[in-house]
Amino acid sequence: MHRRDFLKAAGALGGAFLPLSRVLAAASDAAPAGTGQGSAFDYAWLKGLARHLADQPPQAGETTLPPELQGLTWDQYQAIRFRKDHALWADDAQARYRAELFHLGLYFKKPVKMHEVVDGRAHEIAYDPAMFDYGDSGIDGEALPSDLGFAGFRLLHDDDWQRDRVAFLGASYFRAVSRTLQYGMSARGLAVDTGLPRPEEFPDFTRFWLERPAAGSNELTVYALLESPSITGAYRFVIRIVEDVTMDVDAALYPRQPIERLGIAPLTSMYLVGENDRQADWDWRPEIHDSDGLAMHTGAGEWLWRPLVNPPHLRFNAYSDQNPRGFGLLQRDRDFDHYQDDGVYYDRRPSVWVEPRGDWGKGSVQLVEIPTLDETFDNIVAFWNPDAPVQPGQELLYAYRLYWCNTLPSQPELARCVATRTGLGGVIGQKREYFSRRFVIDFRGGPFPFDADQDVNVVPVIEHSAGRVEITSARPLHAIDGYRAMFDLVPPETTDPINLRVYLKAGDQPLTETWLYQWTPPPVDERALHNPGHLS
Repeated sequence: MHRRDFLKAAGALGGAFLPLSRVLAAASDAAPAGTGQGSAFDYAWLKGLARHLADQPPQAGETTLPPELQGLTWDQYQAIRFRKDHALWADDAQARYRAELFHLGLYFKKPVKMHEVVDGRAHEIAYDPAMFDYGDSGIDGEALPSDLGFAGFRLLHDDDWQRDRVAFLGASYFRAVSRTLQYGMSARGLAVDTGLPRPEEFPDFTRFWLERPAAGSNELTVYALLESPSITGAYRFVIRIVEDVTMDVDAALYPRQPIERLGIAPLTSMYLVGENDRQADWDWRPEIHDSDGLAMHTGAGEWLWRPLVNPPHLRFNAYSDQNPRGFGLLQRDRDFDHYQDDGVYYDRRPSVWVEPRGDWGKGSVQLVEIPTLDETFDNIVAFWNPDAPVQPGQELLYAYRLYWCNTLPSQPELARCVATRTGLGGVIGQKREYFSRRFVIDFRGGPFPFDADQDVNVVPVIEHSAGRVEITSARPLHAIDGYRAMFDLVPPETTDPINLRVYLKAGDQPLTETWLYQWTPPPVDERALHNPGHLS
């Protein structure tokens, strides 16, 4: 999916929206926010709506933009601005949040319905061209249909009324910032059949309800209806902004049909090039990515770190677990010098951590890595996939907290992997008789550095699914107050992916989190190209 233009638009990816569903006798009347009687609303009602829709056939067909909005250029769409004096709650001096709405157009072609909830009653927010400044877009707002609708919304906080902190825009995508106020990767309401050999299904948030925040409250509650051909869902987001953003998410899901691969709490990111993967080495910037690794805190208490790659072919990994304590896509590397990007600031991108609430049972954290040639594509997806089959007629309940942060809310008492590098194996200055791959892993924090009077023998524990490991070492790295593990892997004469697992220990005591990796050896007839002038 194209994503850089969406990042510029609002910080949330775009995608196709399903037509608004036919329902309900209780649907609220269109009226300006806060006016009229409205309709009774709460989360139980929304779950009932989602369950009802799951029993109905999904609507087919496409929604067509009015002619005036078709074919807009990027600059024309950017020229359409929401008027800040029309923001929800702008007239409330005690409100700590304001909501601004996105106009339809460009990539955002299918409308969502917006509502405000006041004192337990929902009022639909009617489209009004007076909400927007059309600038140099060439659009006459008065000529647009009165029931046009909106594309999504963004939230601003009272610490800065000029910069948004959260945005919901496109399919079920949404984004938030950390204290660096920089958008990066996205979350989604749900993923369906991601990474399978057929088109992925993208569920949509088709209606939103924004609850008027209590005076002075730092909590804002957003409700959303999710729809797709395979499933419907009711979502509740309780959003808090201090320095970073947290969201308590409750999801009630109602399958319409069996689903082979259901993705709970999906995270979507981009990885083009990094210190461990230089295949896309044509850009002048040394690293280009929203996140550099998948972190997992298993139900058994183990901390795992899987560096991301831009693979030559689609790559799928599943990490089995039961009642996971957390997982997320993290941007650990926050050194500007490693990116040299003074335009979109990859060093400031937020990490996103998923903290499950309640019993999630057996399943797996799944990682999909897709080849990409440039940074305009999201090519990384991570989510929880339950083991239990997904069948129509079920109610699936999931609760979790999302942290949009620079550092995790809880850190292990172990050293963390802070860098992974790979290159040609062997001994410098000596003739190489065969091909091997060098892996270099740096760990920092936890028990490192040791006191000068401590006599500690640190050794690497290396597991590998194929090939032969040689030239192993673990030694202090004073430049980072940590340790460096190093080894060479001699692959067999196949190109099957090889799984690696490494941690450092002293005696029987682990000192570091566990580093996971998957490496695909080059074909045998190409290995000399990776080792020029040194193979006999």
